[in-house]
Amino acid sequence: MPSSPSPLWPAPLHHLALESPDPDRLADFLAATLRMRREPARGGGAVLVGPDRLIVLGPGPEPGARHVAYAMDDPARVEELRARFTSRGNPTDLADSPFFRSGSFRVSAPDGVTLVFGAPEGPPPATEAGGLCGRLQHAVFRTPEPEPLLSFLVDEAGFVLSDRVEDDARALTAGFVRSDPEHHSFAAFRASRPAFDHFALETDGWNDLRDWADHFAELRVPIWWGPGRHGPGNNLFLMIRDPDGNRIEISAEMEHLDHDVPHRVWPQEERTLNLWGTAWMRA
Repeated sequence: MPSSPSPLWPAPLHHLALESPDPDRLADFLAATLRMRREPARGGGAVLVGPDRLIVLGPGPEPGARHVAYAMDDPARVEELRARFTSRGNPTDLADSPFFRSGSFRVSAPDGVTLVFGAPEGPPPATEAGGLCGRLQHAVFRTPEPEPLLSFLVDEAGFVLSDRVEDDARALTAGFVRSDPEHHSFAAFRASRPAFDHFALETDGWNDLRDWADHFAELRVPIWWGPGRHGPGNNLFLMIRDPDGNRIEISAEMEHLDHDVPHRVWPQEERTLNLWGTAWMRA
């Protein structure tokens, strides 16, 4: 029998909250590199606002993500999702977000991942004619044990599993989940310790990747990985690194899946992560 969508569906990734030992340096880099406007944040740090991309930056002892936030179009759905977490024994707290209405909340997932859900105050700025399109699309974390994290996202939050990557012993090395028809809005990779891995901006096509690469070249920011094509998601990509070592992906042509499409299993090998060539292997 087809499963019923949870109150989460659909809920695209809306914004990120990042931490940095030097948030001013990171804010300057992201504002220039991702073409975003820098504004002061309550309590210090910065808010970065760009076309379909929003980031909150604050001080922290190590680089990482304070939370990832998903947008739901109806405050009633937000409350329904919070009730789902509570009924399953997952405590929640109200979230103070500069981009969400009152009633938004946060919940803790395994390995220090914090999720925020809420209804946006309004739409993010649209890309101007001739601008670089890049909608905030997915976030990725590393964990020594990806199975509990993926299980929490699917069983407790209501994300849908799109793809698993497994080693020869059939242990999970990477998992991709979706919260709307795009192939993944969150992913987890097996690694030696928990850490933030990367975030991605989704563009409209191959020519946008070219334009982003030219923009990075003008700023003397080198391409760190790519261009290539992922197996899970089937998306084109290239990546850069920010001053904190976070990876930023520019993606295009992400695969779309209906809610009830079953997940697939991929082997743990370079070709899974890059159909075109060499891969960044976390595990």
